[in-house]
Amino acid sequence: MKNIKGKIYLLLAFSLAGTSVITGYILSEKLRNFTVTAVSLGIMLLCLSPFYYRKTVTTIHLLKKNDWKMLILQALFGIFLFRTFLLLGVGLTSTVEAGILTGTTPAITSILAFFVLREKLTGWATLGIICSVLGIVLLQKVNLSSVQFSTQHIGGNVLILCAAASESIFNIISRRHRAKKQYDTDIQIHPMVQTLLVSAIAFALSIIPAFGEQSFAALQMIGLKEWFALVWYGLIVTALAFVFFYAGIKRCDVYTAAAFSGMIPLTSMLLSLVLLKETISYAQWGGGFLIILSMLLIGRKQGPKEEKAVAASPIYNK
Repeated sequence: MKNIKGKIYLLLAFSLAGTSVITGYILSEKLRNFTVTAVSLGIMLLCLSPFYYRKTVTTIHLLKKNDWKMLILQALFGIFLFRTFLLLGVGLTSTVEAGILTGTTPAITSILAFFVLREKLTGWATLGIICSVLGIVLLQKVNLSSVQFSTQHIGGNVLILCAAASESIFNIISRRHRAKKQYDTDIQIHPMVQTLLVSAIAFALSIIPAFGEQSFAALQMIGLKEWFALVWYGLIVTALAFVFFYAGIKRCDVYTAAAFSGMIPLTSMLLSLVLLKETISYAQWGGGFLIILSMLLIGRKQGPKEEKAVAASPIYNK
């Protein structure tokens, strides 16, 4: 039951995160990246901090040095560096190459989980990760037989890979922090409090570059639709999605999180179909099927040998 709840949380987390593509599409016409990040995080902090002020203050007094280190790393890799690398990379490479490289996130996450966290990888989980990667690639409208990586795009491609790696590192950090906390009887960080603290750190990192984008002048030019998108980006894409993610990663291994990350492009595709009236190719529908299949494979009931292998993992959350 605990594992099922974790998968539901991850499904909700990555589905909500997938709405960021449509939200970003609306905001990108009038606002730049750091302005969107800083303002959306600021809105979220202003709206939610009053409700969790006492719990947050109490938690801050109990946090240890290692806790602060983890929170800073989560903000750095999960929000600041991911968005920075992605913003810089998409301007220096093609959309096809960027689509393929962003699909490497589940694979990078799985590799890090195996070598860094020493989490056991079963055969079904391996097949699920492969399906997730292929599904994400197909969702990007990529014709694999005609793909050619240009040497002129090396710099941009490296930045896109850095963005994928940043998201993967965030997943690993979050899982490792949760695993260590199961043995710590002093403090358990509430998911919303953790979201607020990570967001506050990311806000501090984003606010200075946002000033360089002439954010005040840009904000005066936007309308009600853009402000609604900023509120959605802060309260739903960041706050609610992060809360679900923290609750899910506490209950599931990183391989499950890697497979469920395919919900981001799948949700984006479905919203594009409904809201932007974009046409969906057979290859993209095939990619969506592979992503759903990957989650079913990862969620397949484990046999006795597989359960024993997972339970033997050093950080297995019993």
